[in-house]
Amino acid sequence: MFNYDFMQNAFMAGTVVSIVAGIVGTFVVARNYAFLTHTLSEIGFAGAAFALFAGWPALLGMMLATSGASVAIGALESGYTKRDNVTSAVSALAIGLGILFLALGHTSTTAATGILFGSVLGISRQDLLLLLALALLVIIVLFFNYRALRQLSFDEAGMFLQHGTQKMVRYIFLIIIALSVSISSQLVGSLLIFVLVTLPAASAKYYVTTTSQLMGVAIVFALFGTWVGLTLAYLTNLPTSFFIAVIEVLIYLVSVWQFQKNA
Repeated sequence: MFNYDFMQNAFMAGTVVSIVAGIVGTFVVARNYAFLTHTLSEIGFAGAAFALFAGWPALLGMMLATSGASVAIGALESGYTKRDNVTSAVSALAIGLGILFLALGHTSTTAATGILFGSVLGISRQDLLLLLALALLVIIVLFFNYRALRQLSFDEAGMFLQHGTQKMVRYIFLIIIALSVSISSQLVGSLLIFVLVTLPAASAKYYVTTTSQLMGVAIVFALFGTWVGLTLAYLTNLPTSFFIAVIEVLIYLVSVWQFQKNA
């Protein structure tokens, strides 16, 4: 299996994506942003579809769309409009625009399927280098803002930050989520991004309590689902995203069952 370059690239890309998803997903789950992640995945679909229509790389369009939408939603979050209502409206519009751009651009079925369900087995070495650069950027930003992001996610009510600083940290967090969504799309596609970003971290909270432990266990769950999913996809010639989704859902269900059994 590892004699093929495309499988080497796929496993390296899957490892990078899983690490980022596990780390960022810890904060996403703690802040109850799972619904926002799902919405950003649909916005990313629209951005990728527009990029293909304009002749740009799909990842670039996804990054621009999700980052812009994150900032816009963040600006509305503190207003009178409920965040869930705003994100629902934006999500519906994004799906419609994505379908429109695919039709106008006469996008091939293969390209459209890649956007929706991922194309990790077709990742080139150049795509891998771009993925590594984006992942490194996300991790560096997280490292320098770790304490503030941890407090924002786990204890926002007790934050000792000034209002302006708190608002800036929230924007940084939203952009990190947007970049993570774009990165994860390369592995599982825009429709299943929330599976990798939220489920490993949601499963981890049933076993450990500290932030560092949550990150570690979430990364392990994400890596397990990705590696096993890639192996099964190679052996069966079925979509990688299907196996990853099934494995992560099973891990989550077992985690919930184990927690209720010991409660």
